[in-house]
Amino acid sequence: MIESNLPVLMIIVPMLGGILTIFTGRGIGPWLWSVIVTGATFALSLRLIAAVSEAGGFISYPMGSWPPPFGIEYRPDYLSTFVLAIVSGLAVVATIYARASVAREIPPERVRFFYALWTLTLTGLLGIAITGDAFNVYVLLEISSLTLYALIALGKDTDRRALPAAFNYLILGSIGATFILLGIGYLYMETGTLNIADMAARLGPRAESTTVHAALAFLMVGFSLKMALFPLHWWQPNAYAYAPSAVSAFVAATATKVGVYMAFRFGFSIFAAPEFTVLKTFNGLVLMTFASLAIVFGAVKAIEQVNFKKLLAYSSVSQMGYIVLGFAIADVESLQGAIIHILSHALTKGGLFMVAGILFWHFRSSNIENLRGAGRRMPLTMAAFVVGGLGLIGIPGTAGFISKWYLLQGAIEDGLWTLAVVILIGSVLAVVYVWRLVEMIYFQPAPENAASEDSAPLKTPWGLLIPTWILIGGSVVLGVWAPFTTELAGQAARQLLGGAP
Repeated sequence: MIESNLPVLMIIVPMLGGILTIFTGRGIGPWLWSVIVTGATFALSLRLIAAVSEAGGFISYPMGSWPPPFGIEYRPDYLSTFVLAIVSGLAVVATIYARASVAREIPPERVRFFYALWTLTLTGLLGIAITGDAFNVYVLLEISSLTLYALIALGKDTDRRALPAAFNYLILGSIGATFILLGIGYLYMETGTLNIADMAARLGPRAESTTVHAALAFLMVGFSLKMALFPLHWWQPNAYAYAPSAVSAFVAATATKVGVYMAFRFGFSIFAAPEFTVLKTFNGLVLMTFASLAIVFGAVKAIEQVNFKKLLAYSSVSQMGYIVLGFAIADVESLQGAIIHILSHALTKGGLFMVAGILFWHFRSSNIENLRGAGRRMPLTMAAFVVGGLGLIGIPGTAGFISKWYLLQGAIEDGLWTLAVVILIGSVLAVVYVWRLVEMIYFQPAPENAASEDSAPLKTPWGLLIPTWILIGGSVVLGVWAPFTTELAGQAARQLLGGAP
């Protein structure tokens, strides 16, 4: 029973779990229930990966008694199961981390509602990754977005700037969703179907119509807003900086990655037919340019920041550029690198935002001045930052190196030397902002207003440290033991380039 219904269980379990969280009362109940729900969801995602592999690359799961394309179809394949595992796995670790963080930052009477929104956000993100219906993508996108706006706004009790940050995200997110809905509407007008696989099959003869070109433009603008691609990233720094610490870690690791997934899914499943030449033109003129600008701009802005969470947010803008660059180059190596970078960045940036949460736990501030002398006072936390920073740079032994290596290989094999140089420049700029913080952490004294002497250690709860090291350590493990990740990413890349799943 469970085996045959794995795709729909990926959505039902967190959805029902989120609704039932409201009835778990106060105290440890909401958190413990959320750990159980997210853990069960992650276990289902791992089994779904195996099921898709056993099925030869994808599973078609019709909802109810309506066969596709007439009804909603869930269609997990190599890429979607890869994203499902990342999102659900990160959700488990972030939920474990959230207990101590949320208890400090969210009023007790709101905690159960926090975890209900948290699990429903996960439901929407997972649904986007598994559905094979274009309109269903929009519906699930709205579920994840609306709950996410509320989660960010809950940071108002520690910083009132969370409210305008959430409102700005609401406005820009709604604009992005409107563009996506318009794009889907144009595709439906041209093909008469909402099933993504059927849409791709029907689009061939109409690939060069003005309506389809307009659909591509609307969708790419909407997806770019959701993934915070330069120059449509302005909602992201404040949303990340002023959200509750656990929310920053969860969102940075998952939400924008699902935005990238949507671009991958629509771009290669619908617009990659041989006769549809506009995608290559669009990539060459627009996506490569903005991805390159994102890599450089995000890193330069990160160097300028005095707020640690904003520094990490602008770093995310830069790192997102690498993923989109792989999408734009669109060969096996570059796509493989982009898919690996989705995982690498999720682990690394999730862990680094957890480091930011630990700093906020101790100092009630994200000012980087608090990092001065922190290497002696918080050795385990700061060691996690250093290892995560090496991953952002792309040092060998980290997953970031593996992804950038494949991106470089793809750019060079296609003769795109300028893009290869941009990738290297981005890594050099990452060295600058990471080393700036390392210098403060290990080579400067603690601030004069520090609560204790320079050498006095600060006690960090293990509930914050262990999840942080799980993510940071995971990026190292996948950097050293690369075959599993590269093989799965390679399968997903080849499947994407083969057309509709």
